[in-house]
Amino acid sequence: MTTSKTINKGDSLLHQDVLGSRRLSNYFWAAIVTMGASGFLLAGISSYLKVNLLIVTDPTQLVFIPQGLVMGLYGSAGSLLSLYLWLVILWDVGGGYNEFNQETGKFKIFRWGFPGKNRQIEIESRIQDIQSVRISIKEGLNPQRALYLKVKGRRDIPLTRVGQPMSLAELETQGAQLARFLSVPLEGL
Repeated sequence: MTTSKTINKGDSLLHQDVLGSRRLSNYFWAAIVTMGASGFLLAGISSYLKVNLLIVTDPTQLVFIPQGLVMGLYGSAGSLLSLYLWLVILWDVGGGYNEFNQETGKFKIFRWGFPGKNRQIEIESRIQDIQSVRISIKEGLNPQRALYLKVKGRRDIPLTRVGQPMSLAELETQGAQLARFLSVPLEGL
């Protein structure tokens, strides 16, 4: 799965969609946590009511205190975690786009955040303030591979999604394409 989809409209506009939390892996883990939490919660309720609410096993044989109570607490905690995961997917946290417009001489970085007054994260500036495109590669236990914009008077602006690191070839291709489009140097190789 690619990190971002690049649309080059003519020679003056470069638009890159950035994938946020609506990734297949997030849907998978949210579904797994939801099913596990539901099972624990139903097992705890079944041990309290002495009525089997599960298809797979019979938790009515559990003593409510301590086993049923603990399973109910695990189910409650898992339900809260699954609610959080589903809400992050619904809100598409981290999703957005990068847009570079040569006609207007401006670039715009847009990302969705958590609800609140800063839900929409927008960075807008002039293209001529861009000093370079930087590639950051950190290998090891928690590998990170990302593209950054170095802009005058600002911290480096991340351009790629957070999460699963992209391949080196894809990172180099995107970095080179962007540096060529902006006519700035590519750093970090």
